[in-house]
Amino acid sequence: MTYKIAVVGLGKIAHDQHLPSIAKNPTFQLVAGVSRNSKLDNIPCFETLEGLIESKIAIDAVALCTPPSVRLAMARQALDAGYHVLIEKPPTPTIGEMFDMIDYAKAKGKVLYAAWHSRYNQAVDEAKHLLDGKDISTLKVTWREDVRRWHPNQEWIWEPGGFGVFDPGINALSIVTKILPEPIYVESAIIEVPNNKATPIAAQIKFKHADGRKSDLSADFDWRQTGEQTWEIEIATVDGMNLTLKKGGTILIVNGKTIMEAPMEEYEMIYARFAELLKSGASDTDVRPLQLVCDCFMLGRPKLVEAFID
Repeated sequence: MTYKIAVVGLGKIAHDQHLPSIAKNPTFQLVAGVSRNSKLDNIPCFETLEGLIESKIAIDAVALCTPPSVRLAMARQALDAGYHVLIEKPPTPTIGEMFDMIDYAKAKGKVLYAAWHSRYNQAVDEAKHLLDGKDISTLKVTWREDVRRWHPNQEWIWEPGGFGVFDPGINALSIVTKILPEPIYVESAIIEVPNNKATPIAAQIKFKHADGRKSDLSADFDWRQTGEQTWEIEIATVDGMNLTLKKGGTILIVNGKTIMEAPMEEYEMIYARFAELLKSGASDTDVRPLQLVCDCFMLGRPKLVEAFID
């Protein structure tokens, strides 16, 4: 079966990842786009989701690639129209909106898929397997990148609900929540906010185990790193295993030896997973990465830093 899909929000992530991945997957046929500022060659495009719905084009699913702040209303519109929904990460600006979206999709009998793209890697899956049943003593997440490279002139990320540095940071947390054998919780955080913006440019986070046992669990997010980007997760276990995921989860090193280098096929795997969900009628809506981010904002101590000029 071929699923007819529309992409809503034709910005950088849609053009870089969603559209090419849809084109590669014979299970999907791109039939429409929605954007106020962008068009697609030989594909009908509409300025609003309402316009798409009113067009009566036959559509099975939509991929929502808009900023998170408008997704709840759009998801409800799409579900009301009978569409299944894929959501780019971060899914919503608050955990409350995410729970509402989950409940609404269930009531409508439609598939809702919160696509945490950084989880989709063979090295991440192998790390999860190796850590199964282990007692974690150390976690060090280092996620440092250049906001000017990845989000040029995107003002929404600096507004309330735009996540700031937690937009990439949530990618790390999506991996962590997948591979760790038990949940972790936010203990404290320092959140660095430019004095001319509303969302963070950096954050230093301390986590804890539920039972409070002694451990060293931390994350360092920063959007000011130029040159080579750093996306690493280092984990040590009580029984002596040292495991590192590098380059966003594509390289796995165990006790100093590289055991896997996987190709970057995150979005191709996302659409393969979406096809599986559509065939089965099941949803996939893990809220744990978003919950950790919301907890960082709740427990974090703000620190004003110098203004950021794009």
